[in-house]
Amino acid sequence: MRIIVDLIVSPEHTNKSTASSIASMAKTPDQLFAAFDALGIAYTTVKHPPLFTVEQSRALRGQIPGGHTKNLFLRDKKSALYLVVAEEDAEIELKSLHRLLGATGRFSFGSADLLREVLGVAPGAVTPFGAINDTEGRVTVVLDAALTQHDIINCHPLVNTMTASVKRDDLVKFLQSTGHEPRIERVSGIRAGGP
Repeated sequence: MRIIVDLIVSPEHTNKSTASSIASMAKTPDQLFAAFDALGIAYTTVKHPPLFTVEQSRALRGQIPGGHTKNLFLRDKKSALYLVVAEEDAEIELKSLHRLLGATGRFSFGSADLLREVLGVAPGAVTPFGAINDTEGRVTVVLDAALTQHDIINCHPLVNTMTASVKRDDLVKFLQSTGHEPRIERVSGIRAGGP
């Protein structure tokens, strides 16, 4: 069984009517798969119970090849948004990450409402595929260099009840097609103050 994603967002309350109207405008997994087809991107999907943490994902996935992701939806002091995509067990030093990425001030986690508004996904389903919903290009997508060492990358296809597996180069191609040129940076395994 294929599974991924760890969501980390701030625990703010969500406005249900706003979240509901935004969710109705967001793309569905079928629309995402249609975009893959249009781009010639081969993918496989596996359905599974809802997963909210890396630990749950590990317990259900079995032996699925490729990199399994965790996704950090972050905002800096000036409200610039970042989606950092790394291997599920990557250690990322959040206190200094803003300096590495050239952000203004330390990062905080984006709220659940902001996540729904910009990426069109709910907490627990954060994914680089959410770039399909960011038509204004508000999010900078950062792929950890360690993750890109895998030929196959596994991500939720906008919901946390499925996992989609795509080739690394096809993930980059997809992101580019949405207007998000991904930054490939070494963001894991770096301690505060240097490597």
